[in-house]
Amino acid sequence: MNEQTLISKVWNYAHVLRDEGVSYGEYVGQISFLLFLKMDDERTKLLGEPSLIPPEFQWETLRSKSGEALDAHYKDALAKLSKRTDFVGTLFLKAESKIDDPAKLQRLVSLIDGETWMGVNVDVKGTIYEGLLERNAGEVKSGAGQYFTPRALIQAMVEVVDPQPTETICDPACGTGGFLLAAYEHMKAKPAARDRKVNERLRRETFRGYDIVPEVVRLCAMNLYLHGIGGDASPVVAADALLTKPAESWDIILANPPFGKRQSFRIVNDGGGIDTERQDYVREDFTVTTGNKQLNFLQHIMSVMGPQGTAAVVLPDNVLFEGGAGETLRKRLLTEFRFHTLLRLPTGIFYKQGVKANVLFFDRAPAGEGVATEALWVYDFRTNQRFTLRERPLKRADLDDFVAAFKTGRQHERQESERFRRFAYDDVKGRDKLNLDIFWRKDDGHIDPDSLPPPDEVAAEIVENLELALEKFRKVAAALAKADA
Repeated sequence: MNEQTLISKVWNYAHVLRDEGVSYGEYVGQISFLLFLKMDDERTKLLGEPSLIPPEFQWETLRSKSGEALDAHYKDALAKLSKRTDFVGTLFLKAESKIDDPAKLQRLVSLIDGETWMGVNVDVKGTIYEGLLERNAGEVKSGAGQYFTPRALIQAMVEVVDPQPTETICDPACGTGGFLLAAYEHMKAKPAARDRKVNERLRRETFRGYDIVPEVVRLCAMNLYLHGIGGDASPVVAADALLTKPAESWDIILANPPFGKRQSFRIVNDGGGIDTERQDYVREDFTVTTGNKQLNFLQHIMSVMGPQGTAAVVLPDNVLFEGGAGETLRKRLLTEFRFHTLLRLPTGIFYKQGVKANVLFFDRAPAGEGVATEALWVYDFRTNQRFTLRERPLKRADLDDFVAAFKTGRQHERQESERFRRFAYDDVKGRDKLNLDIFWRKDDGHIDPDSLPPPDEVAAEIVENLELALEKFRKVAAALAKADA
């Protein structure tokens, strides 16, 4: 099965549950429990890997039961597995059955049992989950999938960062584990990983992921487990990575923090009305206190990088030009870290519509050596590039020129080109508000009708631009009101 066949097959199983009152959002979770148990069974039988699932709850016990006995057994299995405190507990985090009709449950078990899933050479859990979210978005006309990064971009980022088998990896907003899995595949192919001890450490001690969404954490843990990653405890944690600084640090940070402008929550005020209060993260290791999620993730990543740490992080344009806290952090990024490369990404490659984002590549520099960044290299992969999620999705080959220009391990050999320019620190530091939203190429104006985004994407981008404009006007109005007070 290829990826689209896989997604279509799993999506078609949703018809079994439609009359059960199970929403598409719930269906994603329900199907994942059954798919995981089947893949765990295949992992044991086909690959000879030991199962962490207790024998009394393995796939064979579902296959051998029917009717009320199957229903009772399945609900008991989810209830007990979800309460465990080990890796299995993370795999079934908050799991419960939403399927009340034993006949429909038996039908699902039969459908899933009729396929071999572990033979699919794709990121199975991530592919299924993202594909279902995209289908769900189309069905209910709502947004979905903003947690996920195009696989082609992940592969290119991992390739240029080039993690070694002895290094540790963290993703503080891991989603279904795309970065962690790509890094593992890259690292295990290295000659050093042939050593038994190195390989064991690579699988059991190398990776750490955090995510705030329990369903995503569960799917990530399943994904890692099916690839043989993890020890007695789960490598992925259900937690807000921004709340506290962890006791450990990592050699490499790979991340695409969730898109969004501000952290906020609603409260009932004394008059019974609804107020919105901004949620700021106050940490001693943070340079600035702000409600901007991306700036907080950037601060967090700076803080958890090891002494010779490297980071590759997807962040939206506002991180490059926003004043105040943004300007302060950019100054720190240039002076205390070696911010050596900026990749300007095209629109149309993310599920969230109209997103303008970049990849920031930077290394921790030794303390006390003055300005760490000698020059920032900017690769413009945005101008004159047209991508869509369906008609013209981003492919790994589209990033070949960037990967070649990056010159991993040989950055001193870099050369300027039409898309790749070097900007010395002395030139950058004089820009207004230290604005790093740098571009020099012009769109050639040629528009291929087949590459135009669909109307809903155009509308979403217009709305986002209007919201940004309104936010700026509100700041101006607040400043004027304060001046008149």
